[in-house]
Amino acid sequence: MNFLVLQHAPWEGPGQFLLAAARKLKIRLQVTRVWQEAIPDPLNFDALLILGGGANVDQEKQFPYLREEKEVIRRVVAADLPCLGICLGHQLLAEALGARVGPNFCSSVGFVEGYLTSHGRQHPAFAGMKSPLPLFKWHGYTVLEPLPGHLQVLMTSDHCQVEALSVAGRPHLLGLQSDNHAADPRDVGLWLEQDRQWLASLRDQRVDPSWVLAQSRRYRAAIAADFQRLLGNYLRMLV
Repeated sequence: MNFLVLQHAPWEGPGQFLLAAARKLKIRLQVTRVWQEAIPDPLNFDALLILGGGANVDQEKQFPYLREEKEVIRRVVAADLPCLGICLGHQLLAEALGARVGPNFCSSVGFVEGYLTSHGRQHPAFAGMKSPLPLFKWHGYTVLEPLPGHLQVLMTSDHCQVEALSVAGRPHLLGLQSDNHAADPRDVGLWLEQDRQWLASLRDQRVDPSWVLAQSRRYRAAIAADFQRLLGNYLRMLV
């Protein structure tokens, strides 16, 4: 399987858990750095995977690449191509599907528990996974409720109402607010360093880097296993 991967920041590429799962599942990841490269035709791939980044969906003037990216995502949705959105990618996919995106009621940085909804327990991507699940969070914006009627909330948490969503009858269109693909301590340490200015600007949360790193080590095995299972489940939907 060949996945087109959209990356938004130099240090926020495919995380260690994503790379490991892709190797095991024999998924080829073709990464496009959207801030410096044109996006290839997504219809030449088996799926589109959209990563996170520092941009917000409403910052097209500051991040002009968002215009092209949004058009690509709309084409993917119209063609019913499988699409997996993570963090910013989750929000961009949700917007293309008709949802609103805006500031969350709190900054969500660190590790929290995510709870599958009834829709989530029935969604094939979460087959064999127990609730609650540990989530690695790194965002200030969110998908806002109420959602359009064709969208289903699959997971929620105390930090965010829409931790995962999908389209009724189209489970291959899947958004995940958490960055579990990059919850390995190596990735977490890099993000803490590169995003230290943003973290320092948060008014509602004081982020202790040593605590976040300790939590990443605590949850490393569980999140790695969960992410591999989720990506394997997602792949089985496509074949």
